[in-house]
Amino acid sequence: MRWISKPLLVGAMLLSGAGLAQAAMMATTATDLTVYSGPGTGYPSVGVATRGSSAVLDGCLDGENWCRIDVNGMRGWVFAQELTVDYNGAPVILQERRVDLGVPVVSYDGTGSIGGPADPAPGDELIGKVGETIVPPPEVITYIERTPMETAPYDGEVVVGATLPGDVVISQVPNYQYSYVRINDRPILVDPQSRRIVYVYE
Repeated sequence: MRWISKPLLVGAMLLSGAGLAQAAMMATTATDLTVYSGPGTGYPSVGVATRGSSAVLDGCLDGENWCRIDVNGMRGWVFAQELTVDYNGAPVILQERRVDLGVPVVSYDGTGSIGGPADPAPGDELIGKVGETIVPPPEVITYIERTPMETAPYDGEVVVGATLPGDVVISQVPNYQYSYVRINDRPILVDPQSRRIVYVYE
C-alpha cells in the first residue's frame, strides 16, 4: 500500500470539497422564454431560449423572481417561474423550491454576485439599465424607410422603457429581434415580448 502523508491527504479532501461546493446548478427552460439583459422586462432582450434548453444557473435576486442564467450561448435574466430543476428525481418549478435547493443569491450591481462569479462573462456586453441606447444596424432604418406605416395612437410618453398598450400594432422587422411602430410620425423600436420601447429614432 502506498503511503500518503496526512497533509497531502487533507489538502486533497479540501480541494475535492471545494470542487463540489462550486458545482454549477443546472436548470431547464419550461417554455420558450425571452432572456433579458437585466432583471426586468424593461431591459433590452438578449434573445429567446427555446423550451427544453439546458441552462447554467448563477442564482436569483433576493426576494425577487429574477434569476441569471447562461443558456444557448446567451447570458441574461429570466423569471424563476420559467425554469425547472431536478428535485428528488423529478422536475419542479425553480421558484417553488428555491429555499430547498439552496439557490445562490446574486445582485445586479455590475453583474457581480454574492458568493458567485464577480467578473462579467462573455455576452455581458448587452447587460445595461433601461435608458441605455441600443445601436440598430443600418439595415433596420433602411427597412423602416421602405416600409410605410401609419402613425399609431399613443397617449403616453415616447421614451425608452415605456410600455406600449396591447392595441398598438407593431410590425416585425425581418431578421431582427425588435419590432417597429410609428408614433407621432417617429419610428420606434419595440421589444415584441414585453412591448417596451427600446429605441426612438430622432
